[in-house]
Amino acid sequence: MTHRADRTLVTTGLARVEGEGSMYVRVAGGQVEEVRLDIYEPPRFFEAFLRGRAYTEPPDITARICGICPVAYQTSACQAIEAACGASLPPGLAGLRRLLYCGEWISSHALHIYMLHAPDFLGYPGAVEMARDHRAIVERGLALRRVANAIMATVGGRSIHPVNVRVGGFYRVPAPAELRPLAEQLRTTLDLAVETVRWVAGFEFPDFSTDHELLALREPGVYAIERGTLVTSGGRAFTAAQFDEHVIEEHVPHSNALHARLAGLDGSYFTGPLARYSLNSRWLPPAAAESARAAGLGPTCRNPFQSIVVRAVEVVCAVEEAIRLIDEYERPDQPSVPVEPRAGTGHGVSEAPRGALYHHYVLDAVGNVASAKIVPPTSQNQAAIQDDLRSFVADRLDLDDEALTHQCEQAIRNYDPCISCATHFLKLHVERG
Repeated sequence: MTHRADRTLVTTGLARVEGEGSMYVRVAGGQVEEVRLDIYEPPRFFEAFLRGRAYTEPPDITARICGICPVAYQTSACQAIEAACGASLPPGLAGLRRLLYCGEWISSHALHIYMLHAPDFLGYPGAVEMARDHRAIVERGLALRRVANAIMATVGGRSIHPVNVRVGGFYRVPAPAELRPLAEQLRTTLDLAVETVRWVAGFEFPDFSTDHELLALREPGVYAIERGTLVTSGGRAFTAAQFDEHVIEEHVPHSNALHARLAGLDGSYFTGPLARYSLNSRWLPPAAAESARAAGLGPTCRNPFQSIVVRAVEVVCAVEEAIRLIDEYERPDQPSVPVEPRAGTGHGVSEAPRGALYHHYVLDAVGNVASAKIVPPTSQNQAAIQDDLRSFVADRLDLDDEALTHQCEQAIRNYDPCISCATHFLKLHVERG
């Protein structure tokens, strides 16, 4: 099909993303006039659920927001409440929190790379079809997830919605003997992770890049995961407590999820693997740094299609970090530190696999939640995804509707906007002028 100067593309459901959303593209006179990423899933009201609950409850409640990234929600919630109550974790407990988070990174990234994103590059409609021809590759992805789930179960109590996490630390801390078998598994897994980088680096990537402001946590000396200072590619640096001063949320008519922008900045910003890597690649551990170099990544990466390579590098990083943390582990004397309730305000940010996840709580004098605010990475990235789709579509208007729809699906999956197990594809309705 040749180029059409006037057409409208409407999708009724976005492919393999959590929740309900659609895409609308209108072209007139050979120009893209409007692109909308419509998020029409009804609000879930978690912030309202939290009001009146005890200060000990948000980690367990917010973990239910996502079955793939519960540790991210637990970590940001714990940080915010600990800050409100004036508590801090000693190194041993902080290390265990980072180890648990490494398990989540490995699990989430492996799921996205092998099950949701790789089929696009290899020409398959899904992972099941891909497995028929590439069983060993899919089994490698499942092996990565098994080790990740073992970390989650050993440290967190179970692999989905961990039950061992609490404000101030954990209900129980493992003995070194419980972690040593994990370290041996991880050393074998490191080879699988490095091979994953080699594999995805061989995919063919469209020539496409973005110029958004990038935002991520930074903790000099290590690759930031569970804590740090927020920094941007434009030179800003601010703490979790200053998040609301720099990040402005706004309602847009076509979305039930708020869009976010940086105060004083015209245009959108982006958080997630590309931002983390571009702002912190100098602090990757050795095997991850070597994998990135061998994959042809420079110190920064701004091609969203190569985010699959960056995620694979972050899997290597998380495996390396998990090995280091286990090798250095000494069982803490106590599984948690005392966290006494008091009136206060607390803020927490950690790096969910998809980007910075912010929690803000106000507690009353007895420690009940007076108000709560949660800003997930997908909400922050919506405007950037929408802007990128506009540029992406504008360069591909010569494609027929089926081809353009398929490439838009892949472009959206680059950003991994909340993993979903859905297997349906976009249903397309086209109106031509």
